[in-house]
Amino acid sequence: MSVLSTGLAAATLGLVVSCAASSQTEAQSPARADSAQTDSSATAGSPAAPVQQRLDDLRAAVDGWQRAGDLAAAKAAAETARNLVTGPDVSGYGDLDGDGRTGGANVAGLLPGEQGQPGLVTSPAPACVERDVLGGSWADPADRWQEVRSRVAAWSQINNTFPALPSHPQRVVGWASLTLAAPTLELAREYAGHAQLHVRVTLEALDGC
Repeated sequence: MSVLSTGLAAATLGLVVSCAASSQTEAQSPARADSAQTDSSATAGSPAAPVQQRLDDLRAAVDGWQRAGDLAAAKAAAETARNLVTGPDVSGYGDLDGDGRTGGANVAGLLPGEQGQPGLVTSPAPACVERDVLGGSWADPADRWQEVRSRVAAWSQINNTFPALPSHPQRVVGWASLTLAAPTLELAREYAGHAQLHVRVTLEALDGC
């Protein structure tokens, strides 16, 4: 996904604090899974080791983002979370906060790449994983990531566009993208609170419903 810092700044210019009123709407998408995955796709049982490790890393990144002591630390953690979901096969992966390092560096994202490169979670998968993690069909992966870019660009304090994204990990990408252009630590932490909801949904879906 390509969310250039200039585009992000434009999308979030003038944002002031709370988007908490939208969190209840987002949290309404149910989180369950019939099972998790083996190898690189979701199948019956507990998540396979690579997926479980990625989920652990994602949860740690978002928790660190929410607890960050300064804005730079929050942005670094948001970058890590974003990269862990997208992987290098989505535009915008890399050193998004300009600190000279790529947080969450990996060779494959949690979700498929823009040109159909497999992610750690792939279809077919159990119904809850298809619904909450993949968020439906990835027949056109470029369009799925373009939708995230469009939702980020259209987001505002009074227009939370992320509930329209069916994939909860993609919503994490949305909140991380906004955080990378956030002007204050308070706002970055606000966004992290939303991201934590979607990480929980993802974990529950992959752990089993």
